[in-house]
Amino acid sequence: MGVQAALEWAFRIEKAQLELPEPPDPERGPGVGFGLEYVLMQRAALGCKVDGGQYKMGDYTHEDAEVIAATVAGMPDSLGGRRMAIRVAELARAGLTPDWMPGAVPRCVPVDTRENQHGVRAATDVVGTERVLSRGKWRMIEILACPVTFSPHPHQIEAAHRAYDDWWAALGWIRDGLIAGGILRDVEVTNVMPKERPWGKG
Repeated sequence: MGVQAALEWAFRIEKAQLELPEPPDPERGPGVGFGLEYVLMQRAALGCKVDGGQYKMGDYTHEDAEVIAATVAGMPDSLGGRRMAIRVAELARAGLTPDWMPGAVPRCVPVDTRENQHGVRAATDVVGTERVLSRGKWRMIEILACPVTFSPHPHQIEAAHRAYDDWWAALGWIRDGLIAGGILRDVEVTNVMPKERPWGKG
């Protein structure tokens, strides 16, 4: 299965838990302990799963799902670290892909509207006055303008595209790690990935 399907299986079906490493304690100096990779390699060498655990006392979580969750938890800081690991797990648990705002096009719209018996109209502001000759008399009239904005703003669309790109890169890292690690027993992760930059042409 592709990496997105594998993540959804692990977090949604098997309900694997994302056990993130504790942040380093500045008072105690660098932490001493075993990394997730070491634990997974030792488990693979042992050929069995150690009983017990912090979560799921009565329920069984497939060990391949735990390996996938542990891989996600090891997300490097260059790809978003803990925050991206949590985002990937949450999206997989919900069976979702990041919202890259498909079909969104910035449109020029009024900042404010007012409604009366004639319908909805753009709100206007007085931006000045002008003296004009009307029917032989000089009169002062107000100059009105309609403040506008773009919705959705181009920056919002760009931010959504960037967030999708970051998620896609994180999935690529997880896929490569799972394939290279070769620790999965029953699940085979393929090179299949979600569409890269789905908003692009072609």
